[in-house]
Amino acid sequence: MPGEAVQEVVRHRAMITACTIGATVLQLLDQTIANVALPFMQGSFSASFDEISWVLTSYITASAIMTAPVGWLAARYGRKSLYVISILGFTIASMLCGAAQSLGQIVVFRVLQGAFGAALAPLSQATLLDIYPPERRGFAMAILGMGIMLGPIMGPTLGGLLTETFNWRWVFYINLPFGLVAAAGLMIFLPSSDRQPRLRFDWLGFGMLAIAIGAMQLMLDRGQGQDWFTSREIVVEAAVAGLGLYLVLVHFLAAPQPLIRPALLKDVNFASGVLLMFMVGIFMVSTLALMTPWLQVLSHYPVETAGLIMAPRGFGSLVTTMLSGRLASRVDPRVLVGIGLVLLTYTYWVMTSWTPDVSEREIIVTIVIQGAAMGFLWTPIQLLAFSTLAPSMRTEGAALFSLLRNLGSAIGVSVAITLLARNTQAMHEMIGAAVTPFNRALQAAGSTQHWFDPTTRHGAVMLDRIINEQAQIVAYADDYVLLIMATVPAWLLLLVVRLPRKAIGTPVR
Repeated sequence: MPGEAVQEVVRHRAMITACTIGATVLQLLDQTIANVALPFMQGSFSASFDEISWVLTSYITASAIMTAPVGWLAARYGRKSLYVISILGFTIASMLCGAAQSLGQIVVFRVLQGAFGAALAPLSQATLLDIYPPERRGFAMAILGMGIMLGPIMGPTLGGLLTETFNWRWVFYINLPFGLVAAAGLMIFLPSSDRQPRLRFDWLGFGMLAIAIGAMQLMLDRGQGQDWFTSREIVVEAAVAGLGLYLVLVHFLAAPQPLIRPALLKDVNFASGVLLMFMVGIFMVSTLALMTPWLQVLSHYPVETAGLIMAPRGFGSLVTTMLSGRLASRVDPRVLVGIGLVLLTYTYWVMTSWTPDVSEREIIVTIVIQGAAMGFLWTPIQLLAFSTLAPSMRTEGAALFSLLRNLGSAIGVSVAITLLARNTQAMHEMIGAAVTPFNRALQAAGSTQHWFDPTTRHGAVMLDRIINEQAQIVAYADDYVLLIMATVPAWLLLLVVRLPRKAIGTPVR
């Protein structure tokens, strides 16, 4: 009976929540946990830098491609069956990655790991939305947000610890106990849902979407190394990605039963929420991609110290994620998102003035505020997006949410790193052009000879190093200015969102 199913979900809600959060953290942790171990894998497999990067690229690409059909798979085979199979498949693939004996093997196993793990985050989101009543969904999304934000932050630290204590294979073996516990818990406590065995799969739409996402991911991953559009490879990948995206949009609008239903995007709140989450993906990961090399290259912090300095960012996210979850049912979620955008913009503005001499205290305070801003964005955006979406579309909507967040992260990192490299080169040329014997500032008594003689080889190297450092400082500031400008579309999207009088809520059947 429906009533009994609802009662069962309520009775085991804590166990289901723990298992879903555990599964989500596992999947997101593996996006970054292998980063630290890459040099050790490179030595084990005698691979070049470009070749070993496929260990990361293959996982991200497979995960992005397989996120799209999660809604169809859940409707066709049942959410519980898909959930358990995904966790077990992810765990087995993790063990195979740890046992890999060649580069080809680990790339194939990482593809399997990403494919099975793609369903975990959207299934967790849809499940939590269903098992919690509307007034407690803010709390549920806050817990999920903690896992999603802390996973990528914990990955490098945990990966480094496991690699140094044991070896790189343990960054994959660590998934075994947690994966088995999560799968067992969901098998026991998660109720079964209805299936639609006659539901047909949109192979054409999926194929075109896979080609578009795969080509775009390759373009973003390899663009900087291939000097972007001066490379024929990048031009071809960009053309394939653009054409694939166009065909996907046409197909989804015209097909009678597409993989992603256009009805999802007819909901203004959901469409705005998806685009806002795309922006959050850009902000969340690009900032991490910029901060880590800044601490190590410009401020000359050791790797361990840099990791400790970045840790408080997660603390800020934890506090405000839980706080926004509790406030979401009492305060207009749009206000919370606005607070998050204000805090985020403030931190970017502060970081535009940073130099290598900035104090640790200012760094930590700024990144704590930045983490707090992310916490104010995550939960309210999800509540606004799903508040007017029909329960039957939640799994499909959650999959689209994850897909756009991942794409935002990939694009954000690529654009931030590319602009950093290009702006550094441009500023190096601009500053270097002013360093001549005719520059009066350099002719001042003792201005250069006090440290080195630029007419010698050693002095020229030292001078070039100083110029490069100054160029990087300006380039980092330019990146943060760009991120400030990127908050403008988020503000415009927030103006479109409307708070419904009453959220739609139906427990899982």
